[in-house]
Amino acid sequence: MGEDRLKAFASVTFDDSFVVRNMKVVEGTKGVFLCMPSRKLPDGTHKDMVHPINQDFREYLEANVLQAYEQELKNNPTGVTQNANSHYDDMNTPEGDSEVK
Repeated sequence: MGEDRLKAFASVTFDDSFVVRNMKVVEGTKGVFLCMPSRKLPDGTHKDMVHPINQDFREYLEANVLQAYEQELKNNPTGVTQNANSHYDDMNTPEGDSEVK
């Protein structure tokens, strides 16, 4: 992304039925992590607009998105994406197949 901490944006489509856009891959002091889409509030704080409701799914989602991010870095070391809608990985959830895009 050409910024120090922000490394990428991610969108995830679940079961061809529901999409979450504008998740961010961010570089922290302990490595990269996934931030949920958020909105800035009038007091300057940020509130997640969507988020996993349990730790197991949060870890599952983050692991799969970060795996797709690492694969994209291997395929494209410059980090410049030509097609933002390219398919990276399938995520199999108990509810069915989902994909990371």
